[in-house]
Amino acid sequence: MSRSDHKAPAAMNPIIVIPARMASTRLPGKPLADIAGRAMIVQVWARAIESGLGRVVVAAAEEEIAAAVREAGGEAVLTAPDLPSGSDRIWAALQAVDPDGRHDVIVNVQGDLPTLDPALIRTAAETLVAAGADISTLAAEIRVEEERTNPNVVKAVIALPPAARAGRALYFTRATAPTGEGAHYHHIGLYAYTRVALARFVALPPSPLELREKLEQLRALEAAMHIEVALVDTVPLGVDTPADLEKARTALTYRT
Repeated sequence: MSRSDHKAPAAMNPIIVIPARMASTRLPGKPLADIAGRAMIVQVWARAIESGLGRVVVAAAEEEIAAAVREAGGEAVLTAPDLPSGSDRIWAALQAVDPDGRHDVIVNVQGDLPTLDPALIRTAAETLVAAGADISTLAAEIRVEEERTNPNVVKAVIALPPAARAGRALYFTRATAPTGEGAHYHHIGLYAYTRVALARFVALPPSPLELREKLEQLRALEAAMHIEVALVDTVPLGVDTPADLEKARTALTYRT
């Protein structure tokens, strides 16, 4: 589906911000890793453009990332390299590119998702508006048994009515939760925020549970913010290792 086939709902004026930095312990310099002839950050930018949701800005910690995006025809802004989190980088970029506050919905797309289905970006934004939430995010039902106990797979505990495809987040954890029979949900780290919620979130100090679980979204829950979780069918490939990079290269080489 082409970009022109989509229009953002009238109720929002969204902006997609993609935070990116060169520092990575497992895959140094990964934003510029070549995937099907383009830097990974450019592939992610392209997926965001394909969503048709609205303006796309890369929040770059280094000039070489910004240069790669601009060479591809995209918009990039430099942010301080020592910002503590992706959320802080997004907020800094937003202040630079939209100081008048015209964009009321901010979508955070991670810079290591080059094969991301653009429809998931739209789902996050539309879920935020439909639920009247502060923040929205995504999850997929866990189908691989080993993922239930893998601490690297973050689980979303959701108040989910029967047959519903979205519900309020109760908790996020690296543990296997909830206990008992039933589905478990793999959290996908793609977020949409109202502008007011993002401003509040980045102003809060790290919370006790956030520090304990090493999950930033728990700061919002501890502050009684409403996070709505939409269910999707698959978990997008995040590129964190050389093996992941090869998978992304294979997927995008044969992408039609």
